[in-house]
Amino acid sequence: MPRMHPSQYKIGFLSITILHFHLHRERELLIMAAYGALVSLMHIIDTLDKHPSPPISINQKQVQSLTQNITFLQEFLDCYISPYADSHEADPWERRIADAVYVAEDVIESHIVDQIQSGSTVEDHEFYHNLQRVIEEMDLINKEVKSIAVEAQTKQRPVAALTPSSSTVKENVIVGSKEVFYEVLDKLAGNQLNLQIIPITGMGGIGKTTLAMNLFENALVKERFNIRAWTTISQTYNVRETLRVLFRASGDSSSDLSEDELGQKLYQFLFGRRYLVIMDDMWSIEAWEKIKFFFPDNHNGSRIIVTTRLSDLSSQLNESCIVDMKFLDEASSWDLFRMTVFGKESCPIELENIGKHVVANCKGLPLSIATIGGLLAKSEGTKECWERIEHNLNSIVINTNDGFCLKILRMSYIYMPNYLKPCFLYMGVFKEGYCIRVSMLEKLWVSEGFLKPRSGKCLETLAQEYFKELVDRNLVLVDVLGSIGNVKYCKIHDLLRDLCLKEAEKERFYHVVRDDPPASISERRVVLKTAGLLGSLSHTRTIICEYNETASEDETASEDGKFLPSQDLRLLRTFKACDFESYFVASVSDWYLLENVIELVNSRYLAINVLDESRFSSSIGLLWNLQTLIIYSSSSNCLHVPNEIWKLHQLRHLEFRMYELILPDPSGSEVVVIENLQTLRGVTNLLLNEEMVKRIPNVKKLHLTLTSNQMEGENYLHCLSKLENFYCSICRDCDDFLLRINFPNSIKKLAVSAIYDTELEHILPKIGSLPLLEKLELNFGVFKTGKWETIEGQFQKLKFLHLWHCFGLVNWIVSDSSHFPLLQNLSLDELSYLEEIPSEVGEIATLKSIWMYDCSETAVASAKKIVEEHEDLYGEQLDLHVVID
Repeated sequence: MPRMHPSQYKIGFLSITILHFHLHRERELLIMAAYGALVSLMHIIDTLDKHPSPPISINQKQVQSLTQNITFLQEFLDCYISPYADSHEADPWERRIADAVYVAEDVIESHIVDQIQSGSTVEDHEFYHNLQRVIEEMDLINKEVKSIAVEAQTKQRPVAALTPSSSTVKENVIVGSKEVFYEVLDKLAGNQLNLQIIPITGMGGIGKTTLAMNLFENALVKERFNIRAWTTISQTYNVRETLRVLFRASGDSSSDLSEDELGQKLYQFLFGRRYLVIMDDMWSIEAWEKIKFFFPDNHNGSRIIVTTRLSDLSSQLNESCIVDMKFLDEASSWDLFRMTVFGKESCPIELENIGKHVVANCKGLPLSIATIGGLLAKSEGTKECWERIEHNLNSIVINTNDGFCLKILRMSYIYMPNYLKPCFLYMGVFKEGYCIRVSMLEKLWVSEGFLKPRSGKCLETLAQEYFKELVDRNLVLVDVLGSIGNVKYCKIHDLLRDLCLKEAEKERFYHVVRDDPPASISERRVVLKTAGLLGSLSHTRTIICEYNETASEDETASEDGKFLPSQDLRLLRTFKACDFESYFVASVSDWYLLENVIELVNSRYLAINVLDESRFSSSIGLLWNLQTLIIYSSSSNCLHVPNEIWKLHQLRHLEFRMYELILPDPSGSEVVVIENLQTLRGVTNLLLNEEMVKRIPNVKKLHLTLTSNQMEGENYLHCLSKLENFYCSICRDCDDFLLRINFPNSIKKLAVSAIYDTELEHILPKIGSLPLLEKLELNFGVFKTGKWETIEGQFQKLKFLHLWHCFGLVNWIVSDSSHFPLLQNLSLDELSYLEEIPSEVGEIATLKSIWMYDCSETAVASAKKIVEEHEDLYGEQLDLHVVID
């Protein structure tokens, strides 16, 4: 086998050969705060020439120097090994780089704000000299880090591989994982003769290693396999050391052999024998690719078990054989806790309620349960002692046994790619147990400047990929799926959130104000219970207001809530001060005058609740870098947006809740195309004429309401070739709009709320022919013929169908299951005249659920029959939910 050769890294203008550190990174920590700050600064530089009026004047040689410095430092951090990875201290290089970048941001953004507010482009000598001092500091840093890169070539760290032995493997309690244990045992003893890889995946601390150890020491396993070998791979794996440890099973340490020689000897030793190899804690497919050739397929039932925290790695190893470990349920959690604390004894009655509260707060994570259980086993068995521990549960779990639990979880953070680290740490700004709307989270990542642009991909696509990576790493939990299988809401385990808070504090990434705010805050991001707690925030670029489920009387809207921006906040980029995007809509405590908030001309993300008397002002045109504007109001008044809205080149998402928002007709104004605009929600009577559609060519989500007949004439909706999500609410006098409309073929989600006399028979053939349509919601409207007969070849991609209050529908005719070949979820609401669901629907192999609310008895009876027939056909139980009001 060929040996690993050094890899070439080009750092700035200096080409340096650096060994593959991922082979030797026992204490690696790719720097997060500095790397994220560099990406953010690059975003600022890239957008300097995109403000239409006045142009931002910055010396081009300085821009070039900054760009070169940023590129160099990003590449350096990709290769840098921090000696502070295992400590509670921040790396001084991280601090120094981040501080220099923050000063550069402050200098540039202050200059931008001054120019925008004054309307002047006169050269500012003070700004030039301030920026030059920052560039000189970054030049100095670059010179110093080049010497570090050169020295790094000579450094290699020894790696110790671990193997379980009779002295190190204790009797591990398998509670709540018995089914998984026997599932893997069946795979080990199965009839499949060829070599099989069995990936075991799950979050850190969920019990993968414990499960593997129990299998390794199981009597049946010992009897079945001639050879059993264990090695811990980890992120710091060394190929030669891994092979040497595995070869120990032959009784020969062969410490003087090369990597290739060890591999060949291992292959010869395993050849012809039935073996079980367990590779614990694998972090990359590269580790497997380097050693897989040394495991012969003897066609005798040999097995390799790989434990990993990475779901995507499991898929690459063996997609058809993944063992996915889940959190323990309530009963299993209690059993593990009771056995850990009391062994075979029962829990005293006076401690049981407290114990169950403790267990519930561990959220099903075995590592947390075992850690707190071990502590309670050694503590005084008194009610008072247990109550003290219950009230400080997370901090105790994190700090018990020299922070063992935290170290296990922190490994996932240490070995995370640096581009993911800011996104992961950002999860800590949301309160414990919070249901986070994924689309909102991704918008915030974009506004914070965390995402490094890649050719051909928009920032939202990158954000989706980053989110998927965090889910695949079992760091973010899927909480609620959308109707077509997309992840709509997510959560983070409490212990991982505590990890985020600790790392954020160490790296000064954000500051969570828990009680009274300090006199001043140096962090760039601040989390507050309410914006009324604002102190001195001259360094702040982000304010996240955290709300409770209910607001107390002293937290309700007041004069303070009207929020007059101060000099302190002139550079604020992100202001999230409303909570209507959470899964459980929380009460809000602060309401603002829209015209005051718009004075924050450096804004990228604004999400606010506005007072009824709020109005848009023409100064909205000064928000040169605004990407997301989300507004909520309880007012029923119309809100007119001035023509200056068309100056916002960077606008990506424009969303209004509970408003009748009216966008101006762009005809006659300066022709500006808002190429980045993807979301337009809550707009009334949007003129879909040719001029309007030209302004917003890349809109993906469009939600609008039609209330007047001014929509007559040709509309150009079909020209929006990127439109994927379209919602349209039709009021009286607009009923012919749907008859005249032509939908673009790009639509994947369509919701139509029609008036009662809209004839659905006329529009359904048009909708059914949409080639990419996955979700359809029809509200109101009427079937005047009483019949809906689907047509062959239509609804070929539809996964979700919801009919609500569609009057007059008696007969629904589906002649063949091929009419809805991919349908997964069917929802029928208030269809009191529908006689039955077509039996052909039950023949659709992909169907998973039927929801019925206030439908006829005969329709419900047909649904029950479909459930029976579907189970007979496919052996799978359909979910049927019936509610009769």
